[in-house]
Amino acid sequence: MYKLMIIEDDIKLSLIVREYLEKYNYAVHEITDFKNIEEQFERINPDLVILDINLPYYDGFYLCRVIRKKSNAPIIIVSARNGEMDQVMGIELGADDYITKPFKLEILLSKVKAALRRSYGEYSIKASNELRINKLTLDESSFKMSYNESSVELSKNEYKLVKKFIENKDKIITREELLEVIWDDSSFVDDNSLTVNVTRIKNKFVEIGIQDVVKTKRGVGYLFNSAAIEGEEHD
Repeated sequence: MYKLMIIEDDIKLSLIVREYLEKYNYAVHEITDFKNIEEQFERINPDLVILDINLPYYDGFYLCRVIRKKSNAPIIIVSARNGEMDQVMGIELGADDYITKPFKLEILLSKVKAALRRSYGEYSIKASNELRINKLTLDESSFKMSYNESSVELSKNEYKLVKKFIENKDKIITREELLEVIWDDSSFVDDNSLTVNVTRIKNKFVEIGIQDVVKTKRGVGYLFNSAAIEGEEHD
C-alpha cells in the first residue's frame, strides 16, 4: 500500500481528498502541525506528497525544495495560484506535477496513479547500466551525466528526457513524444513544463562542456545533435 502525504491547510479540502484517495487503497497522512512538517515527512517517509503553496509558517515552494533534497518521492503541487511563473517555479524546485484549484478529484487521482507508476511501477527506471555516446555517459544507477572529467546530477524527469534524446540521436522528437516520457497523460500537462525541463537539460549540458547539443525545431520539437559531442563518429 502506497503512503501519501497531504500538506494542505484547508482542513475541509484535506479531509475530502484524504477520504477520496483512501477509497483507492492508499494510506493517506494529513499534516496538521505546520510548524514541524520536515520532521513528520521523515517519520512517515511517504511515497508521494500532495503539496499546497499557501501554508502557515513555510510556503510550499520552500517545502518542495526541502523535500526534494531529502527524497525522490513524487511531489504534486495543488494550489490556487494559477500564474504561469508559479507553475514554472514549482517544476524548477522539483515538483513532478502542478494542479490548479479548483480541480476534479478524478484528475488528482489520475495524476497520483501516473506519478506512482513512473516512480515505482511499470514505467519506473531500472538501474542497471550506462548509456554512452563516445565521451558522454548517462548513469542509470545515479542519474549522473558525465563528459570528460565533468559530471552533473539530473532529476528523474531530466534523466528520462536525456535518455530519450540519446536513444533517438539525430532524429527530431516531437513535443508530444517528450511529454509522454515524463507524464503518462499529456492532455493534463501545461506545455510550458516541458520547455522548463528542456531548458534545464540544455544548461546542464553546458555545465559539463557540451554546447548546442539539443536543438529546438520550432513548431515541431527537438533534435539531439550528436555531432556536438566531441569525437562522436558517424557512419
